[in-house]
Amino acid sequence: MPQLSLSTNVPVDAVVAADILKDCSRALAKIIGKPESYVLVSINGSVPMAFAASEEPAAYGELMSIGGIGPGVNGKLSAALAEILETKLSVSRSRFYIKFDDVKGSNLGFNGSTF
Repeated sequence: MPQLSLSTNVPVDAVVAADILKDCSRALAKIIGKPESYVLVSINGSVPMAFAASEEPAAYGELMSIGGIGPGVNGKLSAALAEILETKLSVSRSRFYIKFDDVKGSNLGFNGSTF
């Protein structure tokens, strides 16, 4: 159910991408409290992007989940994801935005149906 899409202007090779996907998937499952078997993570590197009029390393993410997110959890998620991006891609925490979206199960399709 949790789905994280990340975009960055930093080039991301296959090895680094695999590490980021794995680390983000684990972090999301643990913090949100959903089974990792439902977590979907994607990353797009080398995306033209300027943050504060600068093309220094930056990233943007969108996290969608059916429940499990909100004021008490979003800060933890933001910190965990920022740490991963800073460690793996040298994207400063101050150059990463993330948007959280708590959706109704009826608005998310899976396996030919909805949740």
